[in-house]
Amino acid sequence: MSEPERPLRAVALGGGHGLHATLSALRRITTDVTAVVTVADDGGSSGRLRRELGVLPPGDLRQALSALAEATDSDALWARVFQRRFGGSGALAGHAVGNLLLAGLFEEVGDPVRALDEACALLGLRGRVLPMSVDPLCIEAEVSGLNGGDELHTIRGQVAVASTPGRVRRISLHNALDRTSPPQACPAAVAAVLDADVVLLGPGSWFTSVLVHLLLRDLHDALVRTNAKKVVVLNLVPQPGETAGFSPEQHLDVLCLQAPELKVDAVIADRGSVPTPARLHRAAAGIGAQALLTDVADPSGVGTHAPDALAASVREALGIGGAGRTLAQQMRKPTPLEGPWR
Repeated sequence: MSEPERPLRAVALGGGHGLHATLSALRRITTDVTAVVTVADDGGSSGRLRRELGVLPPGDLRQALSALAEATDSDALWARVFQRRFGGSGALAGHAVGNLLLAGLFEEVGDPVRALDEACALLGLRGRVLPMSVDPLCIEAEVSGLNGGDELHTIRGQVAVASTPGRVRRISLHNALDRTSPPQACPAAVAAVLDADVVLLGPGSWFTSVLVHLLLRDLHDALVRTNAKKVVVLNLVPQPGETAGFSPEQHLDVLCLQAPELKVDAVIADRGSVPTPARLHRAAAGIGAQALLTDVADPSGVGTHAPDALAASVREALGIGGAGRTLAQQMRKPTPLEGPWR
């Protein structure tokens, strides 16, 4: 008796609410989901913990764990407690329980990857959450327009870059613990990308949550080399500060500038967010992709992607979902005797 076919291996790269939306959608497609999460946050609870303890900023990692927990049948109590944030005005004010728990795990275990695997086990998750690097990172950006001219200014820190009133021209990454040491990608994250069937980039803060993954050489190379289908999910609206005034196609233009060797299979965009579809189709073709314009915005008007609609669009982009075969079978490359993809 043959063993059952494995599920589709999906990897999503990003951070914050954008990654939460992607993971929520992917969990409707497969049980084998890995999140690769940015670790450059320096604001709020995460910023306080990384400054005081020297640990990875836990907030985006907690959000990814929460997204995977919401799609499981495990006890919802732990998932709610993980997201619970302390009020008041004392030392704990503003801290999420999950942030404190992750910080404690990082210190107790010593290995962030193992600590996150323990957190997944605690929450009863079948997926995996990995940091893009095992060291906390610092984002720097060259920004123009701060004084009404084209002079470039350097801005440091994710929060500052994400909220800049200027125009981001270039971003770079540094090891926050040792600026002289080049930032390194998490080996487990690199392996996950190379082993994936599908990799998703976006939505999210375009420079500080999405493109930042391409600044780590090994992770960049893995994204270029992987045999996985690569799908880019565009934001519903430009982000104030970071991408203010950007058109949908400009998001793809800066992606191409950051990683000209990266070829993408599909670009998913909400049709109501694309004023000039022809331009987006041309920009997508420039990175080897087909643009898929669908209705993926949450109809409640909260400015987020609807997980069910995004899942359906990902299925369409991958050409999967027919009855009778698993998703991994449907995406399997043919042997020389089988002919085209089926």
